[in-house]
Amino acid sequence: MELTHFDEQGNARMVDVGQKAETQREAVAVGRIQMNEETYQAVQQGSMSKGDVLGVARIAGITGAKKTSDLIPLTHNINLTNVTLDFKLYPMTREIEASCTARTFGRTGVEMEAITGVSIALLTIYDMCKALDKGMEIGQIYLQKKTGGKSGDVYNRRQVRKED
Repeated sequence: MELTHFDEQGNARMVDVGQKAETQREAVAVGRIQMNEETYQAVQQGSMSKGDVLGVARIAGITGAKKTSDLIPLTHNINLTNVTLDFKLYPMTREIEASCTARTFGRTGVEMEAITGVSIALLTIYDMCKALDKGMEIGQIYLQKKTGGKSGDVYNRRQVRKED
């Protein structure tokens, strides 16, 4: 398999997408943060002193997706047509799952934008809640699916986790 971000001499390069066809593209990424009971309850009830944790994390994640090319050097500056960020709460395990969907009509995919959106949303939750719980764990970040482009539709083989 060829790594497209390296030239024949092994130097890093940006991939030239100028000849690729424009298609409708979408990517969905997912990740989780686990926290202690007190913190989970405060987020769920909206009683954190810094405000609406999930509302701020949603805006931060969307902003992060839009800024991906500023953060990751070899990604293209993409004209996103839509970014959504949603949360699902798991009370038994005190986890919050973030899901970011990024869309564009263009020559390259939006996987990195979706993954960045999820990562920034989870980091924002950590930042807003760290006064109550510095031991929160962020993880399980992965690309759930991507559609469009030369490789077509790709779905992650990861099993969807049942609510604990």
